[in-house]
Amino acid sequence: MHTMDAVLDTFSNSSVYRGRFAPSPTGPLHFGSLVTAVGSYLDARSHNGEWRVRIEDLDPPREVPGAARDMLVLLEKLGMEWDGEVVYQSQRHDLYRAALAQLKKETLIYPCFCSRKEVAASKLTGIDGPIYPGTCRKARDNGQNNQQQKRSAMRVTTDNRRIKLVDRVQGFLSQRIGQDIGDFTLRRTDGVFAYQLAVVVDDADQHITHVVRGSDLLDSTPRQIFLQQLLKYPVPVYMHLPLATNRRGEKLSKQTFAAPVSQFDVLSQLVAALRFLGQNPPQALHDSNLETFWQWAVQHWRTDRIPISSAPVSFFIK
Repeated sequence: MHTMDAVLDTFSNSSVYRGRFAPSPTGPLHFGSLVTAVGSYLDARSHNGEWRVRIEDLDPPREVPGAARDMLVLLEKLGMEWDGEVVYQSQRHDLYRAALAQLKKETLIYPCFCSRKEVAASKLTGIDGPIYPGTCRKARDNGQNNQQQKRSAMRVTTDNRRIKLVDRVQGFLSQRIGQDIGDFTLRRTDGVFAYQLAVVVDDADQHITHVVRGSDLLDSTPRQIFLQQLLKYPVPVYMHLPLATNRRGEKLSKQTFAAPVSQFDVLSQLVAALRFLGQNPPQALHDSNLETFWQWAVQHWRTDRIPISSAPVSFFIK
């Protein structure tokens, strides 16, 4: 089984770098998505590495028709070239089922029939809200047949091991999964695979060595490392970027009516993303072209300049 220090040493000493950008097609890309795309792209290219694109379309009811296609078109207009074929999570269910089967074989998951209301009524609270009290874990040997299990959620059995993470921007993070999170869901009652499972399986299958994404996912990372340990997958190197917010301090999203990235005047938006990431682009870059922009940005990429905390987008878009 991999330890975090061993894996970090492995990737740090390796000449291979493979990163990825993995948006969800729930709407058009906004400035926050652009920051993640730019940050992950520059980190990969500055290491002479690969940059993959994965569409995380796990949840069909939340998907906006045409959003995935529009994202890819926009990335092309931004001058961002990805390596390999675009991967869609909706086409990878067999991989997720195989991972669940492996965990089931090792008696590490169990069916859960509790409603959201029952879970919410738990008096246990962790960093992500109510902690599942383990009701169905205690009843796991009650002889439920396969047909009944298909109508249930599937939860992973957690323990009190301490998961440690040294994030390249956010620094040290430590969680006890059992105490801070509890047994979390890997497949919902409606059959939809949970993000935590899918992202771990996909990163391992695609041989992703470095994950660069928004800091809203920082607290999820120990859960993913926990699953990587259970499934005996290597642990990528993580870097969580600051979140772009509106003037009220809310994360940019579809729910907060974030404006989409325009397909026109893309250069000024790219420069704004660089400024947001603390890279101090020169004024002359505003009047350049995409080729010159990316050459400068890759050559001058400095992760030690990336701020830790979130910031309003209005400070960076003029």
